[in-house]
Amino acid sequence: MRYKINLLLFLLSLCMITFFSCKNNESKKEENAAIAEGTPVSVATISTEPLLEYVDLNATSAFLIKSYIKANVNGYIERVNTQPGKYVSAGQLLFVIKTKEAQNIGSAINKLDPSFRFSGVNNIKASTSGYVTQLNHQQGDYVQDGEQLAVISDAGSFAFLLNLPYELRSYVSDIRLVQVVLPDSTKLTGVLAASMPTVDPASQTQNYIIKVAANNIPENLIAKVRILKSKKENIISLPKSAVLTNDIQSDFWVMKLIDSNTAVKVPVIKGLETKDRVEIVSPVFSASDKIIITGNYGLPDTAKVKVIP
Repeated sequence: MRYKINLLLFLLSLCMITFFSCKNNESKKEENAAIAEGTPVSVATISTEPLLEYVDLNATSAFLIKSYIKANVNGYIERVNTQPGKYVSAGQLLFVIKTKEAQNIGSAINKLDPSFRFSGVNNIKASTSGYVTQLNHQQGDYVQDGEQLAVISDAGSFAFLLNLPYELRSYVSDIRLVQVVLPDSTKLTGVLAASMPTVDPASQTQNYIIKVAANNIPENLIAKVRILKSKKENIISLPKSAVLTNDIQSDFWVMKLIDSNTAVKVPVIKGLETKDRVEIVSPVFSASDKIIITGNYGLPDTAKVKVIP
């Protein structure tokens, strides 16, 4: 009996070894076939077109002028005709203040002599058009002469303040129009109106005033402003994915097809670089050269490849 069990176990082990050996042989055959066939890659040709290099900077929305509405007498606020966030026009009635003397004895004087028509009421109007960004008092409050009642942000003074590093001033010296991109991807055309005569001591940035033709943009909104740094006409460029580099980015190269299924490593010197393309300064590629753009990572100097559509 023990002999039969041992024989059965031996035969079972032999079957398992044979099965896995066949599997390994099949895997090796598939791997060798894949290697012989080549690494799947896609290719592209060079492009000759203008390349534009931009720098994106932050710009913050702001009301440059604020109007402070103040009481002109000591008294009680009898009426308030506005609220925070509301748009008001220049000359619009905002507050009605009744002096404390009128509050105390005004009715008594009118009873003695109705022709006197003493009211002791002062009307306070908006000095400029804009949005009420701060409301300090409500109806019934007692205020003193010169006390702040509200703050109006002058709508005509709305602008974006561009935080421009001082070393980039030369890039905006000859331009007037810039593109302002809001966080919701809305694109506005801005006009460089003026520059502030001061520089931030910590960041060494100078504020530039950008006027935009848009309403209902809140204050302190951070937008992106794109400034053109350089422009080159009719230069040879490749997709950024075609250019490979080493760990320290000291050497650059591309994988170029020399026949239908062989790619070789070609060192390159790159120039201007944009978001998705790279200028190739040297060597000079022809329009018929095919450069690998996907599947090129990790390929040896000479590699078998299979071009896929």
